Amino acid sequence: MKLKPLADRVVIKLVEAEEKTKSGIILTGSAKEKPEVAQVIEVGPGGLVDGKEVTMTVKVGDKVITSKYSGTEVKIDGEEYTIVRQSDILAIVE
Repeated sequence: MKLKPLADRVVIKLVEAEEKTKSGIILTGSAKEKPEVAQVIEVGPGGLVDGKEVTMTVKVGDKVITSKYSGTEVKIDGEEYTIVRQSDILAIVE
């Protein structure tokens, strides 16, 4: 099954948290922080949203940072994704 977002929506998948700290300490599952970086999986076409023209600036494969509690979480074929509006994306990580 494939998700195809509409309008200014973007499908993202959270990048796994680091298993080790910079100093080399291995973290247990409960000690890991929730990942803040996500990868863009699919991008909607943009267009007219709430009476304003929206041009999509993110593309598939971009790594992005989103608002912490934004979007709708969905589970498809055992994989967890989040659908957010492009305006909920705070930055593209380069």
